[in-house]
Amino acid sequence: MPELPEVEVVRRGLADHLVGRSITAVEVLHPRAARRHVAGDADLIGQIAGSTVASAERRGKFLWLPLARGGRPADAAIVVHLGMSGQMLVDGGGAVRRDGESDDRHLRIRAELDDGAVLRFVDQRTFGGWAVDPLVAVDGTVVPASVAHIARDPLDPAFDRAAVIAAMKRKDTEVKRVLLDQTVISGVGNIYADEALWLSKVHGRRHAAALTRPALGRLIDDATAVMRSALDQGGTSFDSLYVNVNGQSGYFERSLNAYGRDGEPCRRCGAIMRREQFMNRGSHFCPKCQTRPR
Repeated sequence: MPELPEVEVVRRGLADHLVGRSITAVEVLHPRAARRHVAGDADLIGQIAGSTVASAERRGKFLWLPLARGGRPADAAIVVHLGMSGQMLVDGGGAVRRDGESDDRHLRIRAELDDGAVLRFVDQRTFGGWAVDPLVAVDGTVVPASVAHIARDPLDPAFDRAAVIAAMKRKDTEVKRVLLDQTVISGVGNIYADEALWLSKVHGRRHAAALTRPALGRLIDDATAVMRSALDQGGTSFDSLYVNVNGQSGYFERSLNAYGRDGEPCRRCGAIMRREQFMNRGSHFCPKCQTRPR
């Protein structure tokens, strides 16, 4: 699933092409794309059509578009759930079309904009979707109600590193599980957790409470560094499902040190990288650099 860098790439593209634009019409073309909006498709359409996109926002892996009406400040937002394969593509207007490829077969929601552009939500596996949520004030900022429980991410200017270290130190469970807990630190998923743990030379099954505060701080710093590097390179793209709003794939996968490299030599010590099951997903690590806890 897309993690912070991939979502931020999409957010930046949406900010470039949508902010200040009015949405003139909306079509929901697959019922699963609106299943998170409990009031139903018609209500979703009614709340979006005629509104203006005030901004494009993100916290961790969560993305939303605040909506304004009648010159009033935004009090609701389209919360975009990308799921495993969701894409937000902008065609026409000032955006670039995706070269020679049509996504209409997997088109789930279509929104027309006042400048002639079309925002398309394409989702091959139909795990994603849109919902309109009220905006609420939380810890000094405004977020959709469904995002209120999500912690700040390391790229957030208000991220409190010391508080997150303290919260992690209180967790007597595997440190990788803590990294993936979006209520402790948001934005980190399986890929960047493996990368950060490799950089810190920490096995993901070490308990967070057993690590020193400096070690936890280094782990946070390494997670931040690897996500910034991925963001600079356009995110991590393994196939055509991970694209920006113009349909272009990222390429950070060429720089991964741990994730997906089982059976290959560690780039630091030469030992053969391994993969094991963890929380219904794979963990990739070096058995020499990242010693397993006893």
